[in-house]
Amino acid sequence: MKILITGGAGYLGSAIVPRLINKNYNVTVIDNLYFKQFTLHDMFKYENFEFIFEDVRNFKIVNDIAKQFDVVIPLAGLVGAPLCDLHPIDAVKINQTAVEELCNTLSKETKMIIPVTNSGYGISKPDEICTEDTKLNPISIYGKTKVAAEKVTMERGNAVSFRLATVFGVTSRMRTDLLVNNFVLEAVKNKYLKIFEGHFMRNYIHVQDVARVMLYAIENFDKLKNNSYNFGLEDANLSKIQLANFIKKYVPDLVIEESKHGRDPDQRNYTVSNKKIIATGFKFKYSLDLGVRELIKAYKMLPEKNFSNL
Repeated sequence: MKILITGGAGYLGSAIVPRLINKNYNVTVIDNLYFKQFTLHDMFKYENFEFIFEDVRNFKIVNDIAKQFDVVIPLAGLVGAPLCDLHPIDAVKINQTAVEELCNTLSKETKMIIPVTNSGYGISKPDEICTEDTKLNPISIYGKTKVAAEKVTMERGNAVSFRLATVFGVTSRMRTDLLVNNFVLEAVKNKYLKIFEGHFMRNYIHVQDVARVMLYAIENFDKLKNNSYNFGLEDANLSKIQLANFIKKYVPDLVIEESKHGRDPDQRNYTVSNKKIIATGFKFKYSLDLGVRELIKAYKMLPEKNFSNL
């Protein structure tokens, strides 16, 4: 089976690609190395790995390449509300238009597996638990472009969508701007967290479980196809304050200040049910507890530099 992953040298891709290579799939990555990252270098020794330096905004070139593959996983994107707010035109072209172009080009036989975001739920009602049937209400450019990309992919058919919770954990293309990753970084380096709107709820998922569910979707495609699935840990629907206190268990001298002034630039706030994917037989392996401990170890080694998307 030949698999194409756009944006495969990013944070998610650097966890997904090795897993697929080790299962002997033929994997090709298209990436323009937007953040000048150097990842996947361990993959070049494998005969079943190829890398193409290209930008997904070069629609004709990328679409002609994509026609050769059995499975396409569009990972390329500007990820997160702050980055998309800084580059709104690029966000639409990369997150949305590139996927629309793929959907218009690929044959119906080509399978698509698209990871999007559960930020499409926006702001839920009090005590509401968002399921896949909950009305989508994205409030950021990031959320809107991802909802649009999911819509066109699912309308095309022969596709699976995963609405990812906020991802955490260590990969070779590290990100420190994701909420768990950032909170642990501040706890380890500065022993201090200042939190705005600490009651805002998020759901969380380890990056290695994201990689595992991509493999799971490939191997169980007929069972999963033409469905969207929330994808996060059932026991990790936490407010920002709850998350900070969870981290404090491992960094006891962490000082947490909840500011009464200031506004979180990302206003989404929701609780999510992940029971639909669990009902298919998928079993989560990586807990929030494991991820926090992993991050603490990593930050003792990582150099003092910016690994964020901004």
